[in-house]
Amino acid sequence: MALFILGLVLFLGCHSLRVFASDWRDRKFEQWGEKLFKGMYSVASLVGFVLLVYGFSQIRWDSPVLWNPPVAMRHIAALLMLFSMVLLVAGQVPHNAFKAKLGHPMVLSVKVWALAHLLANGKLADLILFGAFLLWSVLNFRAARKRDRLAASSGETVTATPNTLRVVLIGVAAWAVLLFGGHTWLFAVSPLSW
Repeated sequence: MALFILGLVLFLGCHSLRVFASDWRDRKFEQWGEKLFKGMYSVASLVGFVLLVYGFSQIRWDSPVLWNPPVAMRHIAALLMLFSMVLLVAGQVPHNAFKAKLGHPMVLSVKVWALAHLLANGKLADLILFGAFLLWSVLNFRAARKRDRLAASSGETVTATPNTLRVVLIGVAAWAVLLFGGHTWLFAVSPLSW
């Protein structure tokens, strides 16, 4: 459990600098330069991610069951993951309506992903993992929207949308791959096993 928690704190901590330590982040960026800062950030994030994945794999099967979600929650989670995958792709593809309208679709994707997995899983390890990511995504999205409002008041504008259909098609395809075998191959759990 210790490696799992350490990895979770390190990974989400790195990804929370703009939320909780924006001034510190900006100072270090200036002091160290872009390459060193991004290099250290990447290494710390990668170490956190490896510890998180390894730690979770060690505890997930033996973790205490807190509740047994009804089968319907798996259906709801599968549907929510469709939206999550579309939002995830929207965060990576430039000039699409989701990004123009929502501003930060990848953070929203994490929020929907975490919520879907909380609905469908009832073990303590799941609650810690997905609950932490849900809390992080809520706080991160709030901070990002605040930055957006400040940028908008300074005259920046967002333009938009020729790639929206591509985003939807790639997102649906990725969702189908995960639903029909990819999730089982990656995580040894089938979202369709009810």
